[in-house]
Amino acid sequence: MTSSRTAVRRSGPAGPEPRTRPSGAGSGRRPRRPSDAPAGYLFLSPWILGMLLLTIGPMAASLYLSFTDYNLFTTPEWVGLENYRRMFDDPRWLQSVRVTGGYVLIAVPVKLAAALAVALLLHQRRRGQGFYRAAFYGPSLIGASVSVAIVWRALFSDDAVVDRLLRAIGVEVGGWLGNPDFSLLMLVLLAAWQFGAPMVIFLAGLKQVPVELYEAAQVDGAGAWRRFWSVTIPMISPVLFFNLLLETINSFQIFTSAYVIGGRNGSPAGSTLFYTVYLYDRGFTDFQMGYASALAWMLLLGVGLVTAFLFRTTRSWVHYAGDHR
Repeated sequence: MTSSRTAVRRSGPAGPEPRTRPSGAGSGRRPRRPSDAPAGYLFLSPWILGMLLLTIGPMAASLYLSFTDYNLFTTPEWVGLENYRRMFDDPRWLQSVRVTGGYVLIAVPVKLAAALAVALLLHQRRRGQGFYRAAFYGPSLIGASVSVAIVWRALFSDDAVVDRLLRAIGVEVGGWLGNPDFSLLMLVLLAAWQFGAPMVIFLAGLKQVPVELYEAAQVDGAGAWRRFWSVTIPMISPVLFFNLLLETINSFQIFTSAYVIGGRNGSPAGSTLFYTVYLYDRGFTDFQMGYASALAWMLLLGVGLVTAFLFRTTRSWVHYAGDHR
């Protein structure tokens, strides 16, 4: 009897029989769910088709045509680098580069300075602040349209409103539209007038500057100008760089206002012969599509080099939060 009880205690009570595991359960794998990739690609298909047909495809065709002699009516004839070599012997191309470069160097700083100045004024709390912000932003909503260029041309033509106002205060210009010395400045003023977009971005950047920094600088005896250069500019330097980059790229692409005001020849005396105007004239007036394509790719290369240069300079003047350089 004793030996039988001992045997029962050693063996333990009889438990339930082990369950049979499903196949593959021991490997730790979960059942595969249906993939969402087909549905994702289906929703992305309009963008993918648009990218291929409207961006990548035309760019590839333009790159090929830049190495050909093509006039829209005959088969493209391969000429290699002839179109690119031709540019440097083309005086009108060189003039368009000078006009566009001068415009970028003047218009971008003037526009950003106006945008920052107005943003600093609107950043202060005052009655009717929303109205003033909307009023200053309004011209940017119009954009570089044909109607704006026509009105601007009428304002600055000989013996028009601007000419009469200047004559009333003793400044004799003799008309802006027909004067090569002032025609480019007229387009610079048009660009500076539409400073609403960078102004809004500057306002957003100014709101991120801690008030404690201004208070600490004021305690140390820093005046308004010192606080602007030592606190405001470093703190909004990323926003300033963003606006500088966008406005530089946009200024290289000026076309509508320049074409409406100066025409295809960049009147007067080629002072408004911008790069894009000359490109359009070669491609759609003279039907030299191969040469026009080469001009477009040279513009892309130039803008890319300027953009790379701007990014290279950021290490010396753009400061980010947590950056201890």
